[in-house]
Amino acid sequence: MRSPLVMFLAALAVPAVAPAQADTATAPDPIPQLVARLDLERYKATIKGLTAFGDRRQGTDRNRAAVDWIDAQLRSYGCSDVSRLKYDYQPSLPSPEGRGGQGVGVRTRDTTRASGGGRYRGLRARTGVNTDSLKQPDAGVRARDAQASTPGAREEVYCTKIGATHPGEMYIVGAHMDGIGWGEAANDDGSGTALVMELARVYSSPDVRTDRSIRFVLWNNEETGLNGARAYVEQRRALQGTKEEPTWLGMIQHDMMLFDHGMPRADGTLPPEQRPEADVNIEFQTSAKFAAQAQLLAWTFQVANEKYATDYPASVGSHMTNTDSAPFQDLVPAISLRENERGTQIGAGWDPNWHQPTDLYATYDDADFRLGLNAAQTTLAALAGLTGATLK
Repeated sequence: MRSPLVMFLAALAVPAVAPAQADTATAPDPIPQLVARLDLERYKATIKGLTAFGDRRQGTDRNRAAVDWIDAQLRSYGCSDVSRLKYDYQPSLPSPEGRGGQGVGVRTRDTTRASGGGRYRGLRARTGVNTDSLKQPDAGVRARDAQASTPGAREEVYCTKIGATHPGEMYIVGAHMDGIGWGEAANDDGSGTALVMELARVYSSPDVRTDRSIRFVLWNNEETGLNGARAYVEQRRALQGTKEEPTWLGMIQHDMMLFDHGMPRADGTLPPEQRPEADVNIEFQTSAKFAAQAQLLAWTFQVANEKYATDYPASVGSHMTNTDSAPFQDLVPAISLRENERGTQIGAGWDPNWHQPTDLYATYDDADFRLGLNAAQTTLAALAGLTGATLK
């Protein structure tokens, strides 16, 4: 079997154009047409639909209802092979999810380096996870978030765009649908979940063809320590190359896509509006086994952003951490797209709504939502090139 590196390079390769292919070579680029199918209002509506379930905290009825809703939406798009991965979650500690299962940004002492690497710079604001229901002033949101999490059976939804010529080779595209903090988890991670769902919608159109497969996964249990992604890896990594699981070529995660208002001011507050120099952060982990290939994948996404995204640029960083791509990073090239650098910026308080009651749909405006849409444009365009997407 070919190594992951060989398969990855093969996925990037552009075949030479023979004379007989001249007509095909001069055909219009399909990627702008695909990108144009992403729509700001549809993206916002999908986030709004997710926030109707409150924070979608794992182990609750609202989480299970949101899983059902995501399943129904994917089926309505015509996405093939809509399935559920099932696993059992038994927390090792009886404490609430207030630690987020991760601890990044919950600081009890000053440090100079962030989890995953990178050095803090500039002003920092205190961050943490809200566990106090009374800090949520909206009685309706407070009521939706009231049911506590219980251990037990969990499910997460995925569907697949099956490749026409290489169905046994696949990119995994993910976001986590659960949240915490007594808000609506609109940004963390309704914004990423809606992005992946919108990609599934576009790629599921009957006139869209790809050579390689794409799997769209909406992880559960991210806030408890990436448990949904870890369950997928545990259950399916050994199945690669069989009829049950295509071989993984890469994994692309999306987590918090909306808020890039800059670093905290001296009083700990942030500007109320999206900064003009906001960007999409594309990260790989420099200590990962597949760091070199992941870096190449990250730059491929940056090039796609440069060519096809409408408003915001992308930057590449090397300290991907505490996100659902982490369980994949030593198995395949893995990257993460998000609003800020995960460790050195979000962990330094650059998003005051992170795990807070203010993470509501109404908190964000169109400039914020457009940052998420630009991330969707970036991923859609990069995947189109990597999978050989064409329009019939």
